[in-house]
Amino acid sequence: MFHMGMPELILVLVIVLIVFGPKKLPEIGKSLGKSLKEFKQETNSEKKVEDTAALTETKKEEKQEDSSK
Repeated sequence: MFHMGMPELILVLVIVLIVFGPKKLPEIGKSLGKSLKEFKQETNSEKKVEDTAALTETKKEEKQEDSSK
């Protein structure tokens, strides 16, 4: 789908350096890193919530089956 070789990657990095300047790049990288970290934490917590809900539903179904016997 999206293939970037080394020359394209270098070109993009040079353009970013020209647009933002060398003083802003560390700040941008830090912000991007924090954003990715928060995104991963939120997606992991959503998975845990979904897993907990599924487990609770399974337990309810098991109790209903046991009580009907």
